[in-house]
Amino acid sequence: MIQILDTTLRDGEQTSGVSFATQEKLSIARLLLEDVGVDRIEVTSARVSKGEFLTAEKISKWAVGKGLLDRIEVLGFVDGNESVNWIYNTGFKVMNLLCKGSSKHCEMQLGKSEEEHLGDVEDTLDCACQKGIRVNLYLEDWSHGMMQDKEYIFRFIERLRHKNVNRFMLADTLGVLNPDDTYNFCREMVERYPDLHFDLHPHNDYGLAVANIFAAVKAGIDCVHTTVNGLGERAGNASLSSVIPVLTDQLKEKTSVNETQINRVSKLVETYSGIHIPKNEPVVGENVFTQVSGVHADGDVKDHLYYNDLIPERFGRTREYALGKMSGKATIQKNLQALGIELDEAQMKKITERITELGDKKQIVTQDDLPYIVSDVLKSANTEEKVRITNYSLSLAQGLKPVANVAVEIEGNPYQQSASGDGQYDAFMKALWKIYDSLGKPHPILADYIVSIPPGGRTDAFVQTVITWNMNGTIFKTHGFDADQTEAAITATRKMLNIIEGLK
Repeated sequence: MIQILDTTLRDGEQTSGVSFATQEKLSIARLLLEDVGVDRIEVTSARVSKGEFLTAEKISKWAVGKGLLDRIEVLGFVDGNESVNWIYNTGFKVMNLLCKGSSKHCEMQLGKSEEEHLGDVEDTLDCACQKGIRVNLYLEDWSHGMMQDKEYIFRFIERLRHKNVNRFMLADTLGVLNPDDTYNFCREMVERYPDLHFDLHPHNDYGLAVANIFAAVKAGIDCVHTTVNGLGERAGNASLSSVIPVLTDQLKEKTSVNETQINRVSKLVETYSGIHIPKNEPVVGENVFTQVSGVHADGDVKDHLYYNDLIPERFGRTREYALGKMSGKATIQKNLQALGIELDEAQMKKITERITELGDKKQIVTQDDLPYIVSDVLKSANTEEKVRITNYSLSLAQGLKPVANVAVEIEGNPYQQSASGDGQYDAFMKALWKIYDSLGKPHPILADYIVSIPPGGRTDAFVQTVITWNMNGTIFKTHGFDADQTEAAITATRKMLNIIEGLK
């Protein structure tokens, strides 16, 4: 079984602009350990601030009550006993000690020789042992260390392998590895030290963090580090939501993670961090379980031809079928079934044509829009088109009244008029009634005008306009549906014109 250490609360908080409040950290920790079921979490760095100390203390007290203390870790530094004391005083029992994993970092950053740094590490390990704190050892910049001076790494491990070190954590600190190098370097570590336990801590600077985890596990590494939504410094870390299905499906490895909770923790971290999940992010993105193509929806109906192993229910989600100009009958049927709406073949054809028409105006028609579209189409299905609005032009300018030019065709004869009004629709109606008045044709009075949109309140939502008309005491309603409010009203008006032709 492959272990998962999630470092959202430590490394993930190094994302620019991200800082979790105490209660937020506690909520994420609880969700990751109890519901998602990762093996270990890293919650903070030692000596950051007084506020961080109080947060760590609160998390440790909660963890003691839940019997989870051994699964929570804190980053510490080679600073004598300062980090050790800080961690001990918070109540935690596991320190991830950050050491230099390349000779260049040791010499250039610390200004110390290899022997001096190793001596300092041993002092910190001894101090931790005295306090009853278990230690995992981070080899910072291990990737460059393996590229530039492997012998430094090997001497480092040989010197410390029999000390108070539980696991050696191999850090690709700058995200420079590719899968080939990751496999080769990790394989070398595992074969050289078969009795030791290694973690891989990848970064995503080249977009290869998940691929590098794949290579590391294939090489024999038994623990990998992730963050929720790939949070982390610079380009971030390996995303938990991508790593788990890669391990499960591609490598057939088992983990302790409950996949049904992955989407839940991703949404919570999105809310707390303020970093939005891209819509096309694997597993947790808004669009990744949405079929757009009608061909794909048809294939899903016919023995799941377009399914892969990433079934949305695995991750607490459901498959959706987007409606738009690429929709086919199968896509629309899927959405209608979800709403409990049944239509015959003729009605389905009309609905499909209407959705395609609307899709040309707006990229996606939502399921919330669908009942409005069905209502609009079915209410106008039996109306004979004796009156056509062949063209219209509406103008709106600041300080001037709106103007409308309207062209209609009544029983095959063309007519045109223009007028100004108090609004664009008012100008349209005045131009239209000019035509009817010139022909001596009666027309109704507008008795009521109601505009509504589907739930969600989006600025790009479709608009349904319901207009009530009074024609010599006969009250009737017409509906219009469009992405533009004025066009929806004009659609309802066209339906009214054809109804009054039948009232003569």
